[in-house]
Amino acid sequence: MTGSAEGKENHGFVRSEHKRARSGEDFDIIIGFLGFWAAVLLVVTVWMEVTAQPALGWALGLLATLLALYGMVRLRRGLPARTATRKK
Repeated sequence: MTGSAEGKENHGFVRSEHKRARSGEDFDIIIGFLGFWAAVLLVVTVWMEVTAQPALGWALGLLATLLALYGMVRLRRGLPARTATRKK
């Protein structure tokens, strides 16, 4: 009876450990997504400025994206490093 209880506790620990590493990977995906859209918005904002069109909305969108990206990077620092292999 104690052997099965230890097995459940150990299995729960491994599951929570895997879940933390997985959340780190999810943060990496979100950071990449935000980085892509920040680059797109930067190009659009510069293009709008060069062609003398209103660019305030695009610039504010870029600011919001950069702030979200900064926040995600700050949150990501506290999570464990990304694992090379994933359990299937």
